[in-house]
Amino acid sequence: MKTILVVGIGTGSAEHMTIAAIEALNRADVLFIPEKGAGKSDLADIRRGIVTRFVRGAEPRQIGYAVPRREVQDPQYERSVADWHQSLADIYAVLISDVPDNGTGAFLVWGDPGLYDSTLRILERVEEPIRVEVIPGITAIQALTAAHGIALNRIGEPVLITPARKLGPVETDTVVMLDGQMAFRDADPDLEIFWGAYLGTPDEILVAGRLGDVADRIVNMRTIARQRHGWIMDTYLLRKPE
Repeated sequence: MKTILVVGIGTGSAEHMTIAAIEALNRADVLFIPEKGAGKSDLADIRRGIVTRFVRGAEPRQIGYAVPRREVQDPQYERSVADWHQSLADIYAVLISDVPDNGTGAFLVWGDPGLYDSTLRILERVEEPIRVEVIPGITAIQALTAAHGIALNRIGEPVLITPARKLGPVETDTVVMLDGQMAFRDADPDLEIFWGAYLGTPDEILVAGRLGDVADRIVNMRTIARQRHGWIMDTYLLRKPE
């Protein structure tokens, strides 16, 4: 049976690679590198840079594959996600067919495979019997709190992690992921925000403060950064001031 490694590679810094992740890449016969178009070519380049830096001996085969686009704001969101997952599952099936019998393939996953990533769900749709092994990675949340020098939780208090489309009134410390629409603009301006983009990379941007004071600054910085790079990955923590 083929083994498929789902390797968390952190948020863009090669320094975030764990020993387990490095060893996993060195076990693989084939590495799968997602290509998200010319505007996001540096995402694939970061993955290839990690391979060049950490894979010892003979370099494994690297197979690039195109990631189909999907409309995040589709009014039939759940259905569009399911269709997107199936499209990727069909692509994954072809990729896995290139893994030698009893061999090992690896997907290099941004951040951690268990937090706001679809790779594991998509692999469940692949019909060929495979053994899946997950190697955890540093998440955007860890990179965010480390960059700001704060703890994620306050003593004895819970933390909510939510996609932006589900963001409502902030009653407890809340981490917001996948916010292409900048939902923080509709939140209580007296909240504190700890925001970060391109976390762990040389292009990292950080802003913290009272939301009402820094929201416009974040919007402007985000817009400029996205125009410059062609893509942006950001996340933030909202909390009531102590």
